[in-house]
Amino acid sequence: MSDTSQSDETTVLFRPVGQGELDLIAETGFQRVPPRLPGQPIFYPVLNEEYATEIARDWNTKDAVSGYVGYVTRFAVRKDYLDGYEVQVAGARRHQEYWIPAEDLAAFNDQIVGAIEVIAEFRPEASA
Repeated sequence: MSDTSQSDETTVLFRPVGQGELDLIAETGFQRVPPRLPGQPIFYPVLNEEYATEIARDWNTKDAVSGYVGYVTRFAVRKDYLDGYEVQVAGARRHQEYWIPAEDLAAFNDQIVGAIEVIAEFRPEASA
């Protein structure tokens, strides 16, 4: 086996986003996540689709800042980079996420392998 500085092994992560954040991701050709806004010191990608869906469906669709729409994005990040961060649990055991400091986001983006994909879209239910 050859000695390389980076492993090809990746970890699949998910990120629930609203319309504004998705638009910023699209502007990068679906290659990077946007910088955090003032007052957002941490970027929180999550480790499972169920948790991302819960946020996109139950929170983003009720949030004006999100445009009342929630998307679930999926992307791969080099595992050796993520090994420098601990998995955090935010509530229930399935609520696993990484806490990436805003100042590390450029380096995080450089570790994304392939495109950021939109795998689900949620809108508020129409009232009957």
